[in-house]
Amino acid sequence: VQLQASGGGLVQAGGSLRLSCAASGRTFGNYVMGWFRQAPGKEREFVAAIGRVGRNTRYADIVEGRFTISRDNANTAYLQMNSLKPEDTAVYYCAADLILRSTDRYEYWGQGTLVTVSS
Repeated sequence: VQLQASGGGLVQAGGSLRLSCAASGRTFGNYVMGWFRQAPGKEREFVAAIGRVGRNTRYADIVEGRFTISRDNANTAYLQMNSLKPEDTAVYYCAADLILRSTDRYEYWGQGTLVTVSS
């Protein structure tokens, strides 16, 4: 599976962004989709994941209630980010795997998109 993340940018604290992750190469519906992020000087951390048909979702505590993960029936997963905080600044990566999990042991990864939240 090839993954292409997009939608990052610069936003003020309290603002919103929507990230997209376009998949190609394999049957999109066979894969769980996840979002991770890595801030400068920090380890990559789990943000959210969604099951194959979109019914099951999982969130990191630090984004619960502010971020929403979703997917369409074609080939794209999304991460709607609201009430952004400066500490949300990071490179955001999408990932795909056969199993829904909150560890970074996903098989396929996109290239990352930078989100910068100014105070």
